[in-house]
Amino acid sequence: MDTRLKSAEFAINIKASRRRFNSFILLSYININMTDEATKGMENLDIAPKTGGKGTAKRDALRANEIAVQKLWEEEKAYEVDPSDDKDKETFMVTFPYPYSNGHLHIGHAFSLTKAIFRAQYERHQGKQVLFPFAFHCTGMPIQAAANKLKSEIEQFGIPPQFPEDDPEVRAKMEAEMKAAQEAKAAKAKAGGKQKGGKTKLVQKTGTGIVRQWNILLKMVPAEEIPQFVDPYHWLSYFPPIGVDHLKKFGVGVDWRRAFITTAVNPYYDAFIRWQFETLKSKGKILFGKRNNVYSLVDGQVCADHDRSEGEGVGPQEYVLIKLKVLPVEDETRHAKMKKLLDTCGKSVYFVPATLRPETMYGQTNCFVLPTGEYGAYQVDATNEVFIMSARSARGLSCQTYKDNKGYTNEFGKITCLETFSGDELLGLPLKAPLAKYDKVYTLPLLSISMSKGTGVVTSVPSDAPDDYVCLKELQDKEAFRAKFGITDEMVLPFEVVPIIKIEGYGDASAVFMCEKLKIKSYNDKAKLTKAKDETYLKGFTMGIMQVGEYAGKKVSEVKPIIKQEMIDSGDACLYFEPESKVVSRTNDECVVAATDQWYLAYGEESWTAAVKKHVLNADTFDAYDANALGRYEYTAGWLQEWACTRQFGLGTYLPWDPEWVIESLSDSTIYMAYYTIAHHLQGADNLNGDPAKSPEKVDPKKLTTPVFDYIYRNGPMPADCGIAEESLNKMRSEFRYWYPMDLRVSAKDLIPNHLTMALFNHAAIWEDEPKLWPKGYYCNGHVLVDGEKMSKSKGNFLMMNETAEKFSVDATRFACADAGDSLDDANFSRETADNAILSLTNEETWISETLASSDLRTGGELNFMDKVLQNETNRLVGATGVAFAGMQFREGVQYGWYEMLMARGEYRSWCQDSGVTMHKDVIQKWAEALIILICPVCPHWCEALWKKLGKQGLAVKAPWPVADEEDKLLTRQARFLRDGLKQFRGQAGKAKKGWKTASIVVADNYPEWKIGTLKWMQEQYSDETGFPATFMKDLKTWAGANVSDKKMIKFTMQFASFMKNEAAEVGKVALDTQLPFDQSAILEGSMQYLKSQLNIAEIEILKLETATDVPERIAGQITPGKPYLWCR
Repeated sequence: MDTRLKSAEFAINIKASRRRFNSFILLSYININMTDEATKGMENLDIAPKTGGKGTAKRDALRANEIAVQKLWEEEKAYEVDPSDDKDKETFMVTFPYPYSNGHLHIGHAFSLTKAIFRAQYERHQGKQVLFPFAFHCTGMPIQAAANKLKSEIEQFGIPPQFPEDDPEVRAKMEAEMKAAQEAKAAKAKAGGKQKGGKTKLVQKTGTGIVRQWNILLKMVPAEEIPQFVDPYHWLSYFPPIGVDHLKKFGVGVDWRRAFITTAVNPYYDAFIRWQFETLKSKGKILFGKRNNVYSLVDGQVCADHDRSEGEGVGPQEYVLIKLKVLPVEDETRHAKMKKLLDTCGKSVYFVPATLRPETMYGQTNCFVLPTGEYGAYQVDATNEVFIMSARSARGLSCQTYKDNKGYTNEFGKITCLETFSGDELLGLPLKAPLAKYDKVYTLPLLSISMSKGTGVVTSVPSDAPDDYVCLKELQDKEAFRAKFGITDEMVLPFEVVPIIKIEGYGDASAVFMCEKLKIKSYNDKAKLTKAKDETYLKGFTMGIMQVGEYAGKKVSEVKPIIKQEMIDSGDACLYFEPESKVVSRTNDECVVAATDQWYLAYGEESWTAAVKKHVLNADTFDAYDANALGRYEYTAGWLQEWACTRQFGLGTYLPWDPEWVIESLSDSTIYMAYYTIAHHLQGADNLNGDPAKSPEKVDPKKLTTPVFDYIYRNGPMPADCGIAEESLNKMRSEFRYWYPMDLRVSAKDLIPNHLTMALFNHAAIWEDEPKLWPKGYYCNGHVLVDGEKMSKSKGNFLMMNETAEKFSVDATRFACADAGDSLDDANFSRETADNAILSLTNEETWISETLASSDLRTGGELNFMDKVLQNETNRLVGATGVAFAGMQFREGVQYGWYEMLMARGEYRSWCQDSGVTMHKDVIQKWAEALIILICPVCPHWCEALWKKLGKQGLAVKAPWPVADEEDKLLTRQARFLRDGLKQFRGQAGKAKKGWKTASIVVADNYPEWKIGTLKWMQEQYSDETGFPATFMKDLKTWAGANVSDKKMIKFTMQFASFMKNEAAEVGKVALDTQLPFDQSAILEGSMQYLKSQLNIAEIEILKLETATDVPERIAGQITPGKPYLWCR
């Protein structure tokens, strides 16, 4: 194979370019004899194999440069930024959610963080005054819970602890027991219809579940220091400084003077949060009362998202408990335990199924229990009744209120169990069901009940619940099935479906209709049942008309809440809450929903919600960068409602007016971006915990009162005798206004349902009269995979940020992050990409510096065709990269600003070599300088070093964005003509018959009449502003049908128009000209030496199709203007 680089390597598209870029890099540096000096320098290049160790020399060189560059930035204070005296200079403030300081940052943090880093650096190149600050979150449960766990381990197992699992035999036994328990749980869940396994996040991450806090810390902390971490405040002094160090090594470009930690340990931030909450309370946004929240009984407090190890984003779900009264037993032998309970308890006993559809209770035919389930008879003090339900649901009920803030039980969290039953012991019991047609119904078996949802009891409405219908029908049809569970004919056969709700198109028994439609025969048809259930429930609520009861003839959606309330008022039902799905606290407690006295933020306030939605949904005031994300903000704004904002356990700021409470971790992190604007005045550099002795302005944190913060942040009056210098106050007030509003906040998507939306609400409340100070934009990304898989220690792909940067270099790691993806979908960090970036960056630096230092380059004189092409490509890619970066599309930006820039250079270099022409110094200089700045947001250390090598003044990170002329689209089209033509010629030469002797490139200058007609019609459809209409293809089909007489040609017309439509999208309306705006033959003639070399053909002639007489028809039919053909014969 010819070792010279073929230009087809540069014609690859965006999808293919990454796959082929590695071979391009290798080819780019083999036998490219463009200059003697450059060639000499490349002779001994060590190109390592793709797999296996590449060695570390190139990586080490990159790391050494990174350390030197970071030192330079530190000395130059490159990222410390203050208000500019230039009033016309734009500002740009970007922030990132402060990470939790209970360990080291991993590649997931780094991936999301790079979005902020890249955008901040791009805006610096735009000449803006850019503020990118950073801080560390320590508020809440995680640190406290970890410290408590460590303390328990030390007390139980000593120092260093001798854990039982340290003995291999004991560990094997423990792991086997856990595995068996998980398998049993999964099997039970499968039997209950759950599709997913029941592993907790802990087991998913570790594979075994044997996790010790000591061992977690041992990976980050010297063993002799670990005992100090039983003090939660020790974590606050240990991990944040390490975080600063690792982030500096990652080249984040942060103004570290503004860094801080949260909690009362930092008196300045503590004062800021107290002011925020006092302001919210004064505006009526914080209220007190009993509210239902996800709650941990072990912790004794509400369990918010950041306090959870499983179930983030899960909220309370309201159910209605329907009270089915147990009637006197009919089989005293089988139901001896129930008879004894009825005889001795002195109270009515009820089965209490939990339902979301109380309006359907008119159709009850029976009640279901799980034969293998475990149930209890629980004393409900508030109603003086006994409820039959699962232990899990009874535990939750004991934490909730019945009415008038009176709990279901006399003691919160405690409920008396009078008797226990297996599900089998409850089968066949007679019950009285409220609103039902039948005076007596029975308990029947249902094998798909999940004991981890609801009460474990299910009331049966077969007319409108597909599961109920299928199971009742199966019991009625199968005598053996009834006999297996001791169910008599009298308990099942007389009970017919009771029509209660009419739905147009579904009849008055929608469950029966859907089961027959989908041919559902068994409760094992789970997928079909799910589809049937979803459809009937939705249609029943939105389209259903009641057919029975006093509300017959009315819409279900209207009467549902009325029927619910009437049943509650009559004593036939009561409310019950539980988490929407499983929630586990960081103390490993499965949470319930509890009604507790609580300070809460009233996010559901109508006017507050409306203001936030108005701001977010206005494209002039807020940019979500993604329509899907915007929809999530809108949904969350309507969903948040009431948010418990305090806890009685954990680290944080104490509530100013009620110091028994601590402000929780999501609520103290909603407007702290505003604190960044003044933090350097209050705390200053190297003062994360806010030591007052280090305050640059000598501000006493005790003097930071509400009037002081109101003056700084809310245009309040100058506070009298506040003890803070007026000059200092004015500086802080002015600087806040200089930076705010925040232009961009970058985050992973999991913060949309809480932090990000809450930040919008809090800004809207604090600066209610100044919407211009509310956040201007949020960008969210998905989670990151590593090599296509979720990060996992057991898979060996759990990457820590600092270790990854050391292994691949910072710039190569950042390059791989940029290339990983940008949407809400999960991205993929590829270690191969990082590895290849090491080679690419190293080799490019060598080539650029040696080539520009060479004396073999052309200077002056008129630029040739390919000189102009490279200049034009550089102009095009400068613009395209800028658009991508401004739109937070960094993968696309790297595609343009790196991959395509290198390919454009490679094509130019190859053309010059094959044509016997040296490269032009000015053209290469412009290209190289542009490349350096285009990739600087991603690989700033590499750029900084090369910037200096080129003799440029100042820092690369402060250099302006390359000045680019407007793209010459005609020249772009000419270059593509040559590039695409060469690609086609290669294929045509490869398909030619062996032994051919003559090669001609045949060109056509004119379109056939049918194509001219198509182009003229397309010109009429095209708009310079908007391009073709959305209905173009439909309109084309209509036009072709009416104007193309030969029906066989319609297909070719559609294909041709589709191709030209894509051309127009690339180069504009000129693509639709009926005559090519350039001379094909001249371009081919001017590149003939290049073409001959690339095709390895000694002689090639150019023929005009219009004058050539012997071109075969099969070839002539494939030739059109801009699409020549290599005819070998």
